[in-house]
Amino acid sequence: MNPKIRCTNVSKSFRLYRKQSDKLLDIISLKKDRDQFYALKNIDFEINEGEAIGIIGLNGSGKSTLSNILAQVIPPSFGDIEINGETSLIAISVGLNPSLTGMENIKMKCLMHGLTNAEINMIQDDIVEFADIGNFIHQPVKNYSSGMKSRLGFAISIHTNPDILIVDEALSVGDQTFYQKCLNKINEFKSEGKTIIFVSHSLSQIQAFCDRVMWIHFGEIKMFDETKKVISEYKKFIHTFNALSDEEKKISRTKMLEKQYTENVNEPQSKEQQKNGFNLSVILQSFVLLVAVIVSATYMLSSH
Repeated sequence: MNPKIRCTNVSKSFRLYRKQSDKLLDIISLKKDRDQFYALKNIDFEINEGEAIGIIGLNGSGKSTLSNILAQVIPPSFGDIEINGETSLIAISVGLNPSLTGMENIKMKCLMHGLTNAEINMIQDDIVEFADIGNFIHQPVKNYSSGMKSRLGFAISIHTNPDILIVDEALSVGDQTFYQKCLNKINEFKSEGKTIIFVSHSLSQIQAFCDRVMWIHFGEIKMFDETKKVISEYKKFIHTFNALSDEEKKISRTKMLEKQYTENVNEPQSKEQQKNGFNLSVILQSFVLLVAVIVSATYMLSSH
């Protein structure tokens, strides 16, 4: 059986700059030797069709970075990702335009998912009913509470009928009634054989329907196994970590974070990444050179 998602040696790094001018120098330079922070480093895993996968870990471990990569919101810095299907990310306010009303956001997000106006008209009432935010549906999203944003985002995403549903802490806000309605819908998706990726700090939510759990620890996969096994080990870790003093916790975090900082790293990229990076640098260098020539020529002409 072919996996629904396959990640091979995937990393996501963010360049660190000591001053603003370093950003421009980095863009136009072919040599990439700036310090980097790795939110994810050398991630390898496969997810099969119909699986419900939970993702857990401490704050800052890279959970949301991974969910954004899987939803194709951001690209990986290195490595290869194979996704066989249409993804939909559900996270608080992600993809919602704060200046548009709820109704306008429904149409915008559905169009982005490739639905026609006729298809949108068919599901619009269902989305409004599921979100259940009353007259606020006609108000700008910037006036919404976090719970309302989550309700609307969830309602839109599940009605676009994606193959792969990615839920990132979207059920951490809102009341118990809405949470149960969302859980019922997710279980309905699961029964239809759809793939679900669920990011949450709530172990009870993870245990409710996840087949396997991925524990991400400071950018790396600590464990990826059956739900019961991973949750058991994670609880032991949390118990040990919480038993530390505040100073010991700080020292522990600092040591782990230091492993995510890398100086002067040149990792192997795919041919496409190398080609795109080279082309962008050449274009930018040519542009900067052209501007310099024009400025110089203009100055020389104006001085005569």
